[in-house]
Amino acid sequence: MSGREAAADWWGTAVSRVEPDVIELRGQPVQDLIGRIGFAELIWLMLRGERPGPRQAALLEAALVSSVDHGPHAPSIAVARMAVTCGVGLNNAVATGVNLLGDVHGGAGEQCVRLLEEVAAQGGPGGGSGGGDSADGGAAAVVARWRARDKYLPGFGHRFHTRDPRRDPLLGLVSQAVADGVVAGAHLRAAIEIERLIAPVPMNIDGATAVVYAELGFPAPLARGLFVLSRSVGILAHAWEESGQGRRNKGPIPPSILPTWL
Repeated sequence: MSGREAAADWWGTAVSRVEPDVIELRGQPVQDLIGRIGFAELIWLMLRGERPGPRQAALLEAALVSSVDHGPHAPSIAVARMAVTCGVGLNNAVATGVNLLGDVHGGAGEQCVRLLEEVAAQGGPGGGSGGGDSADGGAAAVVARWRARDKYLPGFGHRFHTRDPRRDPLLGLVSQAVADGVVAGAHLRAAIEIERLIAPVPMNIDGATAVVYAELGFPAPLARGLFVLSRSVGILAHAWEESGQGRRNKGPIPPSILPTWL
């Protein structure tokens, strides 16, 4: 192999092909996509190398819309607003917010997909091999193992909402997709069973979107990646708003309030 071939292979990719006068995304000319494909469909194409069906794309878009913003209470939003008052550009402010989306703030969706996969592997209530009590007991055992590791069960409970207003619309769409044969429903059944086992703790947005992503066949790590794409929209909107408010070096509390001296 020549040095030129070795260099070309070093960056070999199936995601995109860019040459003079040619741009292809997953083998499809970009000019054939512009105006003919939605953004959620494009995300699916780029990540999976194929185009989704209309109902699959609609489910993905619903999940992306649901996670866009949760106000300045969310650290990723707050820090982006602070960053943009420090003289950095919007790209830096957005990157600052995105960089806060870790295991605790932003990672629950990925973790919940793994949880749902474990419960679904038990057969789910009334399904799989055995079903019935044995499946229900398997779900309880999985939940017990997760709660032994961490008192917070990813995808369930919320510090503000007694019932997350985003839960029902998303699960309603998934339920209809199950009824229409678009998705299988194993992860939806797993999530409902977990919610029943830990009642009255409700499912939150991370749990509801985890159901969507798992039912659509996205691997768990992509649940976090998709959340990052979604939340970036809210981060950008807040950073842009803050940039027009004239503050400089905005801190986490107003200057008139001093932190408690310990």
